Amino acid sequence: MAALQKFRGFSSKLWGNSEQEENNTLTMFDVFHGRMREKIVLQRLIVIARLPHHLADRTELGAHYEKLNFQLSKQYIWDHMTGLLLIYPSCLLHIIESSREVLVSVLKDLEDMQQQPDWTVLEAPKVVFMAHNPQSRLFQQWSYKVLDVEQGERDIRAKRLEEEEESTETLVCTVLSELQNLGEHLKISKALPGSVLDEIPELIVSQEVVHKLLARDELQTPQQHLKMYNSPLNISMDFGQVIRSSFLTTV
Repeated sequence: MAALQKFRGFSSKLWGNSEQEENNTLTMFDVFHGRMREKIVLQRLIVIARLPHHLADRTELGAHYEKLNFQLSKQYIWDHMTGLLLIYPSCLLHIIESSREVLVSVLKDLEDMQQQPDWTVLEAPKVVFMAHNPQSRLFQQWSYKVLDVEQGERDIRAKRLEEEEESTETLVCTVLSELQNLGEHLKISKALPGSVLDEIPELIVSQEVVHKLLARDELQTPQQHLKMYNSPLNISMDFGQVIRSSFLTTV
């Protein structure tokens, strides 16, 4: 009995519920779930790709990633995948938030798609950004949005970029800034990204910006990123440091 009371006292400190006795009791599922959640480090991946001219139905992409999300949710039951897939008329922008294992699975799926010539729905995919342990999620669930021509090209900010020196860093920062603005609107409105983008099309990242990033050789392909991720660490015995060069896919 003393041991049980001690465990209940410890659980109340762990979960911050000490007002009522019934809130102090934890099941083994609660303990296991809590420990598993502590081990999951949130990461954010942003990838882009071109769409082939022969792709008639762009909703196929949305259906493909919905199926992939479902499969990953069964394989990694503790790793909730959130994000947004924007399908433009000629390219896509995909933001995924989850654990490293889930993000690697998404990249492997991209790699597999490139190796299936009879079903080529994406061309020249590239990794734009990889954030490790961001403070919070931008999206509360995963969804996709098929954009029309007007929604993808009505952004005046793309014209302003043409007048400036367009470094890859500038383009990436533009994408990150626009996504941050979208995330803030979603927190306020509590609405789905698709409806918010319909009401405020200015929040859509310009298709022109995505095209310009697709032309940058500095950005890695999924194959290059996975190869770097799977490569052995370089250990410097002279300085006692562990180095993985350019491990962060940032610019």
